[in-house]
Amino acid sequence: MWRYILPGAVFLVLVGFLGAGLFRDPTLVPSPLIGKPAPAFSLPKVENAAETISLEQYKGRVFVLNVWGTWCVACRQEHEMLLAIAREGVVPLVGLNWKDDRTQAQAWLAQLGNPYDASAFDEEGRVGIDWGVYGAPETFLVDGNGQVLFKYISPMTREVWEKEFLPRIQTARQGATS
Repeated sequence: MWRYILPGAVFLVLVGFLGAGLFRDPTLVPSPLIGKPAPAFSLPKVENAAETISLEQYKGRVFVLNVWGTWCVACRQEHEMLLAIAREGVVPLVGLNWKDDRTQAQAWLAQLGNPYDASAFDEEGRVGIDWGVYGAPETFLVDGNGQVLFKYISPMTREVWEKEFLPRIQTARQGATS
């Protein structure tokens, strides 16, 4: 009798776990970096390999780090929204060009427009690993103390920007002035 009940019970437990997973939002993957210092880096800029970009340049400022690549279809989908965010000028938008070809990345920015205050070139993806990047696009919000406040996985949309990022940016700025 147990040989029939045990497989049935295992099957029901498995169905329960898989069913629960269907109702979770895949864009809200918890990050171990939330509330912790953002991993430091110093990388050459996409735009000019002779210049570097580092987190030190943004010390004391709230900013958004957007992980992107020319090979990423979803990055192309979110690009217009990133341009709109850049035009708003609410916070600096820093790019992390991840596992890409510099020439293609430069052509992408020249053709589609450059929303970034600066974009770091992470050719081998090591900085992406430090940040816990699963894939592109991923967008992080970092406060003026260099702590990661939020991580969003998926193409940026107006709704996500207004609902998830802007309130946190406002809170981070108020916290910095208190």
